[in-house]
Amino acid sequence: MRVPSDRRQHVRFALPSMYTNIAIRPLDQDTFLYEGHAYDLSLGGMRFELDRPIEPGQDVGVRIMLPTAGLAWVDRRPIFARANLVWLNEEDLTEAGPIRMACVFSRFMQPGDESRIERALHSGRYALAA
Repeated sequence: MRVPSDRRQHVRFALPSMYTNIAIRPLDQDTFLYEGHAYDLSLGGMRFELDRPIEPGQDVGVRIMLPTAGLAWVDRRPIFARANLVWLNEEDLTEAGPIRMACVFSRFMQPGDESRIERALHSGRYALAA
């Protein structure tokens, strides 16, 4: 059930941030240039942190490594998506440390990536995010 003021289409789940590695690459690059951790994830997007900011509005490639404990071998592969950066916590720019950001997935890149996220999120392993 969605709260009326909540514009999200998908339920968000909290992830063990230090154990959910992500990597980001600009679409004009072949390699992932930025590494960080995800805080929460849904079928529609994720909130994460990186050591360097990326300007909102940019399209990027994303690689997500869900924690593998308890996952079937087929679900242990990285998940790849194309995403649009939609939010940057500007307060983080004034302090030393990681920058919190959020992205919206525009498409999953490999067959089965979307269904693997859905299985993992609805497995009961993760709590609902606030």
